[in-house]
Amino acid sequence: MSTIAAVHGVLAPHDYPQAEITEAFAAVVAPNGDKRDLIRRIHAATGVQRRHLALPLEEYAQLTGFGEANDTFIHVGLDLAEAATRGALDETGLRPEDVDLVMATSVTGLAVPSIDARLVPRLGLREDVKRVPLFGLGCVAGAAGVARLHDYLVGHPDDVAVLVSVELCSLTVQRDDASMANIVASGLFGDGAAAVVMVGERRAHALGLTGPRVVATRSRLYPGTERTMGWDIGESGFRIVLSPGVADVILDHLESDVEGFLADHASTTGDVDVWVSHPGGPKVLSAVESALDLAPGRLDVSRRSLAEVGNLSSASVLHVLRDVLSGSDGPSPSPGSTGVLLAMGPGFCAELVLLRW
Repeated sequence: MSTIAAVHGVLAPHDYPQAEITEAFAAVVAPNGDKRDLIRRIHAATGVQRRHLALPLEEYAQLTGFGEANDTFIHVGLDLAEAATRGALDETGLRPEDVDLVMATSVTGLAVPSIDARLVPRLGLREDVKRVPLFGLGCVAGAAGVARLHDYLVGHPDDVAVLVSVELCSLTVQRDDASMANIVASGLFGDGAAAVVMVGERRAHALGLTGPRVVATRSRLYPGTERTMGWDIGESGFRIVLSPGVADVILDHLESDVEGFLADHASTTGDVDVWVSHPGGPKVLSAVESALDLAPGRLDVSRRSLAEVGNLSSASVLHVLRDVLSGSDGPSPSPGSTGVLLAMGPGFCAELVLLRW
């Protein structure tokens, strides 16, 4: 098994209440003002109360296009990636030169050299550090990244691996696009980053590191759902694809997927003490609760995260995991507890990670 030694989350520097963001973004997506009341209703329905943004609010209307937005992604995103990774390493007592593999994921900007490569000199990572940049997994990438680090560490039990997620969703909001998908996205998504430090079994034992162990993982891709969620990428950058059928896919498939996964490890949903779910949105969380027949309150940490910072795409489930580990929203899991980390994203797909404390 591998061990999750630390999770550290950071947020973009500009913090605003949702109502203030709504008025500013309404002028960007529908500048003629004809859908202002609809935008206010949709934004209010997300349940998001505050969000952190990469830029001061007044600067979004001044962005000239995809190139300028992507330059901002690299500049701000790299600062957040560095802060998240330093924070996670500091929590473990490990040094940057101890890291054997770094995996970086984002779906809200492009960088070549990739964010992980740019982190090497900033952090003082070794020149022979293995690097794995990920793009295209979207909201599922936080859980998928943990799963893929586990896969690596099973074969490298003496190694240290880091996952860093950077998502600046606000930079993808489309100007002069009053489509329902763009309106929803402009009210739901926030900006932030997170880093996870994981260690192989022998390294964890040698260092005396504690934390939940990853027991197993499972990936699930649902054929015929390619247009459920994703991007159309063109001259204006990332134009969101967001179908109202996301909740239906969850209701149709998640129960059997989770039950089958747990059954392979002699467990049932009743044995799960901790659910670490990607916040998604109100309908996504309700669909997860319904599909898994969860008692009220089991996803409260996810709901609070959504309200306080919005949906941070791949970084969101890692912020939820951090809150669970720290006990900031209640008692931290006790030794012997079982947890499931889960997220969904473009494909349409799901990733499940079985945890034991």
